[in-house]
Formats: sequence, structure tokens, C-alpha cells
Amino acid sequence: MHDDHLSSEQVDACTAFVDIEAPPPEDEPTAHLLFGTNQIQPVDIAAERYHRGLAPLIIATGGVNRHNGVVEGQEFRRLLMERDVPEAAIRFEDRSSNTWQNVEFSLPFLREALDSGLKITAVGKWYHRRALHCLTTLLPDIGTFYGISWDPWYAGRLVTRTEWLQIPDGKRRVIREWEEVSRRVADGSFRPAERVAGAWCS
Repeated sequence: MHDDHLSSEQVDACTAFVDIEAPPPEDEPTAHLLFGTNQIQPVDIAAERYHRGLAPLIIATGGVNRHNGVVEGQEFRRLLMERDVPEAAIRFEDRSSNTWQNVEFSLPFLREALDSGLKITAVGKWYHRRALHCLTTLLPDIGTFYGISWDPWYAGRLVTRTEWLQIPDGKRRVIREWEEVSRRVADGSFRPAERVAGAWCS
């Protein structure tokens, strides 16, 4: 779909569809899954929540970042420990090259969390809807889970829910997410993920 043909209603529908935000209740500790990126926001979110007792297990993901060569999972782990999150609270994978593999290579840690009675909280860019579907598809017994989102920077611009259409990098990413996730749910290659009563479920 070409963005110059989007009505304001379609823009609103697209924004609402891709938005992963569905935070856990303020008194419920959950395992936090950090989706790989070269931006630092997920580390700050997880560390702050760890120190409030809300993220007793943090799963960092990501292999070599194609932009800067940093191994994202290892860098997340280092930065978390720099923020006084103990090594014992951190799990990481450092081989993945996409969102699907972020989840796939973290499955042992995700199962560890579920087996210990913790629900999962995905920590990702606000429009990273495919992250939710990778979780429901690869971990079909995930049950109820949550999403905490952040606004990414691209080419010096903060891509927000209100500004994405005016930012070329944001526009391309958000529309691609809307189209690809919709297509993959329709063709059955992604299991559904629905927001119900403030949480995600498959």
C-alpha cells in the first residue's frame, strides 16, 4: 500500500494494529525479553524494572548488528551488568539475525521463565508487532503475555506513534510491519496475537 493513498482512518488503524504496548500490572514481576537492536532503550527499561522487583529474569537477544558490528545479546548483557543487574538474572543469546531467531534461540530461557511461573513481557520498538507473533507461533503455550514499547531513533529523528508518517525510515518500517504481519496471519505462517483486557494472548 502506498502511503500517499492512506486516509487518516487508515493511518490510525495501522498505528493501532502495530502498537505492541500492553504492560504488565504494576505489581506483577515478569520475565523481560529484549529484542535485539543497536539502541539502548531496552536496557534502560529492563534495568529500571529489575531494580523495582518487576524483572527478575531478563533475556537479551541479538547476534551481530549489521550497522555497527556489535553483538547485541552480549552488549545488552554487558550494559545490564553495568547498571547493577546481577549476571544471575540475565540470560542471553548472541546468534540471531532477525526477530524470529530472537525468539527461536531464546526458547530454553522462555521455557525456564514459564516453568518458574513467570509470564513473558516483550520489550521492543512500539511498532514491532511481528515480535508478538513470533512468540505466539514459536511458543504456542505462552498464555497471557505483555508488551513494553519504546520509540526508536532513525536518521536523527524519533519515530513516535504520532510522527512516523512524516519520517521516511519510520514510514517504511511501520507500513511494512502492518502489511507483512497482516499477510502472515492471513496465510497461517503467524499464529494470531490479540490484545484482550490489557494483555496479549494467542
